[in-house]
Amino acid sequence: MAELTEEQFFQLCQRHELIRFERNADKTIVLRPLLGGINSNRNANLTYQLGMWNRDEALGVAFASSAGFTLPNGAIRSPNASWLKREKWDALTPEEKESFAPVCPDFVVEFLTLDDSLNRLRAKMQEYIDNGARLGWLIDLETGQVEIYRPNQDVEILENAATLSGEDVLPGFVLNLNAIMS
Repeated sequence: MAELTEEQFFQLCQRHELIRFERNADKTIVLRPLLGGINSNRNANLTYQLGMWNRDEALGVAFASSAGFTLPNGAIRSPNASWLKREKWDALTPEEKESFAPVCPDFVVEFLTLDDSLNRLRAKMQEYIDNGARLGWLIDLETGQVEIYRPNQDVEILENAATLSGEDVLPGFVLNLNAIMS
């Protein structure tokens, strides 16, 4: 298969909106399965909490799982939820905002579901950190385990946490995991 340009890949995603695509740094295309009802509801609860905090604080821009970002390494990723500082968003052109924004979010969340590979998601989380993310959460929806990713730190693992703090990246944000997991 011929390598697609950024614009061609964007158009492919637009024409096939029921298929979730990502692209690796080596330009290989990855198909991601659509979520079932339970996991989609969990994603909606996560996005709602992040969006409400962001609305009140107005420090940046929150994104749902349908947003794609072109990372500095060339990969195009679509986290389950993400957030970008206002200054970074405002520095983008209108055209960049309409496409896959050429920036790594400051904060990302990925859910591990039954259809996912833990090793693949761990590599993806590290890729976010390596490309500029300042905080990342990998949440196992079945066990309640959370892996917290930060630059230049070992991964922190929490078991059955009720809440997660946005730390200094998302000041004042506290994710209620019970609202997501129920």
